[in-house]
Amino acid sequence: MTVRAEMLAKISGALADRPRPPVVPRDYRRSLDDVDVVELFAERAADHRATVTPVVAAELPAAVAAALGERGARRLVVPPGLSEEWLAAADVEPLRDEPPLTVQKLDGADGVISGCAVAIALTGTIVLAAGPGQGRRALTLLPDYHLCVVRTDQIVGTVSEALARLDPSRPQTWISGPSATSDIELNRVEGVHGPRTLHVLLIV
Repeated sequence: MTVRAEMLAKISGALADRPRPPVVPRDYRRSLDDVDVVELFAERAADHRATVTPVVAAELPAAVAAALGERGARRLVVPPGLSEEWLAAADVEPLRDEPPLTVQKLDGADGVISGCAVAIALTGTIVLAAGPGQGRRALTLLPDYHLCVVRTDQIVGTVSEALARLDPSRPQTWISGPSATSDIELNRVEGVHGPRTLHVLLIV
């Protein structure tokens, strides 16, 4: 028996003669069937000070190149499994995370590009789950600029729907706009825990 199993067995034994707590009804809203989730996601992400640019799928490489050019991003972190087509029109030096990039190289990069696992309309949140084109957590936390591509079929209405699509055993990064904190006298400071700039290319 592991230490964890032993500890849980002792807790169960100590509570054996206690009444079970009542079951809490989970009757909160789980979907947004009557809402345009794509439009709502774009609105809520913008509320979080992310830049959201609608893009036709065929024009994605040009949109990526335009976004990176406007930013002046040349040294770009590229997660494993990212579609090469996305960067076909961009004039960048790709920094591939194979073998893993050092903290110094990540911190010195001009930005990072990634896809996502799912996006949540109600909260304007993007979720990365270390899948192809998303990479490990450090890739999107250290560079100061994050360019993220989101497809409309990846957008769900609520957190409950997002959780149903995610594998709980995989590491997850939940992103609602640029990194920011208001811990000190309620003054908003961006870039403390991650990128100061989040640009979303929304494939419509």
